[in-house]
Amino acid sequence: LRDNANFINFCSGKTLTNGQQLKQGSCSGIVMGDIPAQSNMISTIITNPQAMQDIPANQDFQVNLQVDNLQAGTFTNPDNTYYAAPQALQGGKVVGHTHVTIQSLGNDVNTQQPPDATQFAFFKGINDAGDGNGGLSADVAGGLPAGVYRVCTMTSSANHQPVLMPVAQRGAQDDCQKFTVGQSSNNQQNAQNNAGSSTGSSAASSSSSSAAKSGQSSQAQGGNSGQGGNNGQNNQAQGGQGGQGGQHGGFGGFGGFGGFGGGRRGRGRFAVREFIA
Repeated sequence: LRDNANFINFCSGKTLTNGQQLKQGSCSGIVMGDIPAQSNMISTIITNPQAMQDIPANQDFQVNLQVDNLQAGTFTNPDNTYYAAPQALQGGKVVGHTHVTIQSLGNDVNTQQPPDATQFAFFKGINDAGDGNGGLSADVAGGLPAGVYRVCTMTSSANHQPVLMPVAQRGAQDDCQKFTVGQSSNNQQNAQNNAGSSTGSSAASSSSSSAAKSGQSSQAQGGNSGQGGNNGQNNQAQGGQGGQGGQHGGFGGFGGFGGFGGGRRGRGRFAVREFIA
């Protein structure tokens, strides 16, 4: 989509974005603004809670994250400046802030159903600069009820619009993590069940290995018994050379059959919370 007038009339006849959060939707005529260089693209990692970490129910905890290339701490009034100004840079980095949002996944960490975007258990805009080195945090006062959750970041420019990056092919600027609350007893039971399954598998494997070794040993012994056949052949050969000793050679042959027989025998065996944008 292109426009020779740079889309100056794109919002003509539409409800204009006016600095308020218009739930019915609107059209923003504000230009997108400054876009950082590829070397200053934003990247985020959530360091707490960790993947599938279990947190006690209804107890305070903190969400911690590390963000690269964000000039954090600029947060305009979301009641009257929402999307009201372009993205800006300072020292080549986007001026803005990030948010933390936590949603319930019910009791299924592998749910195939996307959570309702209008529902959340916790939401907070982090409007401070953190430790000055990209470290930011949000306190979850009172904790969360028992359940399975997803925590995500949403990085924004100063006026709350999602940050703009210079290229399409890149890593994400935000992060998500799944964790549980009040599930430690269930996790312990699952661990015990897994341990029991592992022990049973090991025992079966050991038994099969012992049986295989025993069978191999029997085959080896049977093979040794079969050496009688060689003796019989030797005796037959001697009998042929001796002329008159043919009968003895014949008996040697019977010895050979006995050895073969021996060889055969050897082969036998949530909750909704007040939030800050």
